[in-house]
Amino acid sequence: MLALHSFFRSGTSHRVRIALNLKGISAEYHPVDLRTDAHLAAAFKAINPQALVPVLTVGSEHLIQSPAILEWLDETYPEPPLLPKDSFARARVRALAAMVGCDVHPLNNRRILMYLRSQFGADEAAVNTWCATWIGTAFDALEVMLAADKTRGDFCHGGQPSMADVYLVPQIESARRFGVDLAAWPHIMAIDVACQAIPAFANAAPSRQPDAA
Repeated sequence: MLALHSFFRSGTSHRVRIALNLKGISAEYHPVDLRTDAHLAAAFKAINPQALVPVLTVGSEHLIQSPAILEWLDETYPEPPLLPKDSFARARVRALAAMVGCDVHPLNNRRILMYLRSQFGADEAAVNTWCATWIGTAFDALEVMLAADKTRGDFCHGGQPSMADVYLVPQIESARRFGVDLAAWPHIMAIDVACQAIPAFANAAPSRQPDAA
């Protein structure tokens, strides 16, 4: 039995929920409420000294960091694959995913936003502007890359969801939460529509989780 330690609004947890659903893997859901600092409790730090979600528990093993968890899932449960077979295609999908995972999410992570509020006196308007700036920068580049790929289907790469979509959809959710106007990126929005039509994505949404509030 697998167990997922997750916070409903966490983008990194959202990625792992999507991947588990796509691969048809059941995992017991363990909510970790970041709003009440549950992640700072000794019991949680015992399984992840970083005090971050998600954590995927597999027997006595505790897997941390969503990129590592997603790669482990794809290696251990190869169907359906999250990465294409061709090496150049794999590099492209990983690059699209990294544009979100490395260049947007870390800057908009909850602890960064809390630091902006507490140490620099940023109000909610300033925080939203901060988030929108980095989301927009990445989405502008992603939109160009998606538009230039004339061989892709309804998703970021090819005709089925890949690792890139697993990263992109939670970031779109986050963009909506921060009040970002998404109309400037029609290809990204079309991908979101295609993904949300798939139960694996729809059921992974923050609003569908047991700890949603």
